[in-house]
Amino acid sequence: MRIVQKYGGSSLKDAQCIGRVADRIAKSYHEGNQLIIVLSAQGNTTNELIKKAMELNDQPSQRELDMLLATGEQQSVALMSLALSKRNCSSVSLNAYQAKIQSDGIYGSARITNIDTTRIEEELSQSNIVLVTGFQAVNHTEDFTTLGRGGSDTSAVAIAHVLNADFCEIYSDVDGIYSADPRQVPHAKKLKSIDYDSMLELSSLGAKVLHNRSVEIARKYGVVLHIKSSFDDIEGTTVMQNPIEKTKVSGVVVDKNIATISVIGLKDRPGIAYQIFSVLAHNNIPIDIILQSIGRDNTKDMVFTVSLDNGPKALEYLLSAQHDFEAEDIILNEASAKLSVVGAGLEANPVIGAVVFETLFKAGVNIDMISTSEIKMSLIIPQEQANEAVVLLHDRLLEYI
Repeated sequence: MRIVQKYGGSSLKDAQCIGRVADRIAKSYHEGNQLIIVLSAQGNTTNELIKKAMELNDQPSQRELDMLLATGEQQSVALMSLALSKRNCSSVSLNAYQAKIQSDGIYGSARITNIDTTRIEEELSQSNIVLVTGFQAVNHTEDFTTLGRGGSDTSAVAIAHVLNADFCEIYSDVDGIYSADPRQVPHAKKLKSIDYDSMLELSSLGAKVLHNRSVEIARKYGVVLHIKSSFDDIEGTTVMQNPIEKTKVSGVVVDKNIATISVIGLKDRPGIAYQIFSVLAHNNIPIDIILQSIGRDNTKDMVFTVSLDNGPKALEYLLSAQHDFEAEDIILNEASAKLSVVGAGLEANPVIGAVVFETLFKAGVNIDMISTSEIKMSLIIPQEQANEAVVLLHDRLLEYI
């Protein structure tokens, strides 16, 4: 079989961990599999490199920062090759330039545009394990670029696609996808499988197991993902196209990294929404949930959510343009949280919604905003009640998981 495996930084943090991963790779290699291994930088290497850069320049060039950060993964693949040679495995380490992983020109958050598989295929034909640096690519000027946090997942899935791998295994320090964060919810349940759409929603809503861009690629090209722990041999979670017609809750997620902005007393006339959101778009402020009240007395209110770090900036930009859309007031609230239920077919089953609202009502949790889609229901609630609410709601929905 042709298999792509990706190992995260926590799986490679020291010599013992590298040895454990090398044992796993060697076992699969000696079973006759063709292996392409994508590695992250060890442990906290990326953060340590950023710290070193900031000690010299608190506003470093993003190009030079990418050049620096790219060294972390190169250490990982070289060290792993050395470990594998002690286990009678033939391997070769390749950085993004050598593996011909090409990207656009955006330093720090580049996107892969093409992968020329010639070199990787040559190495595989010589029965080599191919060790490829994750998180990085090379742009049209042959500069290193990085793919943003979690980018090694994206590297692995993209490589699995272009090489027509049988599947892609993502290894980290967690043993699968859970119905909630086990650190917050004691009764969180590990899922045997989850569909691409639900996984993408969970990733976008704050689940840290998979980078959402990697899930997008997997969904687009049908790459089957197996999420496993590198620290044991427990069965993990499979991410694949899974057409389950009955309602099934995949997870309950809480995100405290949000802020709400209320624009009060707007004129009830066409073009107001455009005026507000064009200001934010011009300043690259993404918007999530939007709620607009019914117009009364020729005025209306508008409330929307942004990420917590973008809250103050969004408020500043809107205040500077307040005279254009004539709002009576603009209020920033940084004490909110987003509680979300994700699962296939939620929209088609009103029972789930009724259970959600009943549970929060009995717990005395006030809902400020609601957003729904075919596979997601998101509620904006007070942040101080978020921890209790996610546990109560998850446990109440266990029968649907």
